[in-house]
Amino acid sequence: MFVLRVHSVDDNHPITIEEAGFSTVSSTATRSSANPNPKFSERRGLVHLFRGTSQSYQQNPNSRSTCIFVVAVPNYLSSDEFVRFCGSHIDHVEELIFIRNDAMEDRYSVLIKLVDQLTADEFCSNLNGKRFSPAEAEVCHMLFMLSVEYTELAEIASTPPAGFTELPTCPICLERLDPDTSGILSTICDHSFQCSCTAKWTVLSCQVCRFCHQQDERPTCSVCGTVENLWVCLICGFVGCGRYKEGHAVRHWKDTQHWYSLDLRTQQIWDYVGDNYVHRLNQSKADGKLVEMNSPCMSHEAHCGTCECSEDSGISGALFNSKVEAIVDEYNHLLATQLETQRQYYESLLAEAKSKRESLIPETVEKAVASKMQDIQNELEICEEAKKAVADVNSKLIKNQEIMRKKFKEIEEREITSLRLRDATILDLEEQIRDLTVYIEAQKTLTNMTDSDDIKGGTVLPVSYQQSSPTNTRRHKKSSRRKN
Repeated sequence: MFVLRVHSVDDNHPITIEEAGFSTVSSTATRSSANPNPKFSERRGLVHLFRGTSQSYQQNPNSRSTCIFVVAVPNYLSSDEFVRFCGSHIDHVEELIFIRNDAMEDRYSVLIKLVDQLTADEFCSNLNGKRFSPAEAEVCHMLFMLSVEYTELAEIASTPPAGFTELPTCPICLERLDPDTSGILSTICDHSFQCSCTAKWTVLSCQVCRFCHQQDERPTCSVCGTVENLWVCLICGFVGCGRYKEGHAVRHWKDTQHWYSLDLRTQQIWDYVGDNYVHRLNQSKADGKLVEMNSPCMSHEAHCGTCECSEDSGISGALFNSKVEAIVDEYNHLLATQLETQRQYYESLLAEAKSKRESLIPETVEKAVASKMQDIQNELEICEEAKKAVADVNSKLIKNQEIMRKKFKEIEEREITSLRLRDATILDLEEQIRDLTVYIEAQKTLTNMTDSDDIKGGTVLPVSYQQSSPTNTRRHKKSSRRKN
């Protein structure tokens, strides 16, 4: 399906259509037909045609609508003559707008709104691919429109909607594209090399057709000025050098998103996004060869006599062979260039890897040594910390040992002193006991003596006393304890 955007600061102006002795005014006229009030109007503006990119957009039941866009009508065909060209189908037209561009003096476009899908299908099948005049070469190209938008801003009009890409509005440039791209099925010729039809009606308004037709002009790249390997944009006519030079054509595509570019030398069209050729040479599924696509007749009649479907519309053998050879040369050149680029690329990668490896060896060794030294330093620090901890523990143990030794010595001295005091006390107690014993025995003796005169005149004599040793004292004490 296609989308149309019109850059216009104008409004629709009703126009008068005179046909077969009666007059029709878009705002007031009435006619006895299927649609009694068809509208005919005119406005000025610049059209931008966009095609969807998500699927195949050939004419099929899934890409139809009641809005039809006639890409180009030669300017020698007046509005009245175009209405007569539509014939009886004009009765089913709900609205018809002639869109004219002051910069294109040789053609104008027409936007047609029909009452229903059935009449739109019949309108397109009967008139699409039909010559406007039997004596002229121009063919009517019709496309179903998904939507039509009008805007006063050039940037909005030229910006493709999401999922769409812009197509050229020049009918010759559209016919150069293959049907899957342009939606144009029928052509008079393939417009290869220098066809007279190119100069027929678009050479004045289409820069691409002017470059293809005029051999005396020597175009140059718009950026670097080179005259070799030139490509021209089908949308805006920008001339740039190919990828084998400075690649300005490719840069133009990246900057503007204009997908299609024509090789001025071979008349071949390249799709930058699809990365393939999209001119009217198609690859055969049987043998893989490039063959001319013969367009099917759009008429339901046996012999329409307008689209030359009964004649041989294929190109001559010499033309076909030259185009095939040009394409083969292009692909060979492209392949050789890509192989050379890949070789240089991989050689640079190898050289870079080698130099990187050589530079990484000392760096790696230095890193490994530094890492090892760091590990050793860390281990040494750990050992130093452990040694310090052990020294602290050892110092504490030595201090504790000295303290314990002093305490033990003090305890031992106290024990010795205590023993000495105990022995002295025992000795003293033994003497006291002895004295008491002597005293008690003396008292008993005195008590038992009945005659006290016996001791009168007596003499007290000293008694020898044998001091018992500490050992005997201890034994005596132990034996006393056992008795107790």
